[in-house]
Amino acid sequence: MTGYFYFARANGRFLAFAVLLVMCSSFGQTFFVALFGGELRAAFDLSHGGLGALYSMGTLASAAVLMWVGRLIDRTDLRLYSTVVCAGLAAAALLLAAAPSVLFLGIAFFALRLFGQGLMTHTAFTSVARVFTAGRGKAVSIAGIGLPLGEAILPLLAVSLVAVIGWRQSWLAFGLVLALLVLPTVRWLLKSRPTQPTLETATTTETSALAQRQWSQAEVLRDPRFYLLLTSLLAPPFIITGLFFHQPFVAAAKGWSLPLLAAGFAGYAIASVVASLVGGVLVDRWSARRLVPFFLLPLSLALAILGIFSHPAAAFFYLAAAGLNAGLAVALVGTIWAEMYGVAHIGSIRAMATPVMIFSSALSPVTLGWLIDLGVGLQAIVWSSLGYCLAASVIVAVLLPAVANRAVSPQPKLASTLN
Repeated sequence: MTGYFYFARANGRFLAFAVLLVMCSSFGQTFFVALFGGELRAAFDLSHGGLGALYSMGTLASAAVLMWVGRLIDRTDLRLYSTVVCAGLAAAALLLAAAPSVLFLGIAFFALRLFGQGLMTHTAFTSVARVFTAGRGKAVSIAGIGLPLGEAILPLLAVSLVAVIGWRQSWLAFGLVLALLVLPTVRWLLKSRPTQPTLETATTTETSALAQRQWSQAEVLRDPRFYLLLTSLLAPPFIITGLFFHQPFVAAAKGWSLPLLAAGFAGYAIASVVASLVGGVLVDRWSARRLVPFFLLPLSLALAILGIFSHPAAAFFYLAAAGLNAGLAVALVGTIWAEMYGVAHIGSIRAMATPVMIFSSALSPVTLGWLIDLGVGLQAIVWSSLGYCLAASVIVAVLLPAVANRAVSPQPKLASTLN
């Protein structure tokens, strides 16, 4: 891990920019917004289902818009793009603080999901994937640490603020911090940043990365490898989001308490960070394409533990294994598109792939809730999910190399420099 130290020291400001954006995406992440569920239901006279439906609609709408606005990062100055994203998230927080009706609450949800969960992470991971060639896995893994930091710090801060000043004033404070502290810090961090190496100065590894074919969004849509990868990459957001959203159902089925599951999330966060850092090293050494067939094995282990064991200790092992998958996802998903399709249009490609994953996570709570209402038990859900993970792993392991060997590789074009 000493390589991380030297790498971070050499690129500290740019990596700090990425970590800060990923951390601040927490303001639009489900785990954070859900902390205010009780206050929002009381303030707007909404049921659990009504609030959930409003939130899902905002999430789906944000995913649709992300497909368009996410592409703009390929042809917009990074400081300007980051400024707009930070300002948009600040405005979303202020809108939620002042929302006078359910309509404005829905708009605030849409903006929080678009600028927070969507564009904050999109900007951070797209930028580091484009800037770094050699060391890309480590860069993405370091950026991904921002989310566990947010999960560790912000919920406690939010709960404390609500107890002292109320939920509206808390969101007002979040908006002001984003506008007056985070935004200027982001602009300052981007004053000095790495530049894309040229063929004259690049190392052998970097030269190979620069000289690869640069795929357009339209070309990716015609590439069968893109859809093969999605069979694997879409599984975690659907399965993990669904199981986490329906934690009371999982706890009741296993005979566990909710405080027990809550305590297990510390292990989830630790495992996520460790897997992200280790995954970054593995990606740099062997490439994301070689690792992706093994991507779902930690999730498969988590599902097997959940399906077989009911002892309270199993909850910690189940969540730790799920955390390993979440951390590995940071390293793999953050690098696979740049590795396979180049960096010239990486913003457009990520803007196409990321919303599909958001759609998957948005549909999961509804789908699993519908199955639960029909009387489908936890065991059936777990074993069918495990079966899918194993099948998807086999499909990717067998078909991805076969399809790649038949891929047409025309004369490569050099990647464009950063804006």
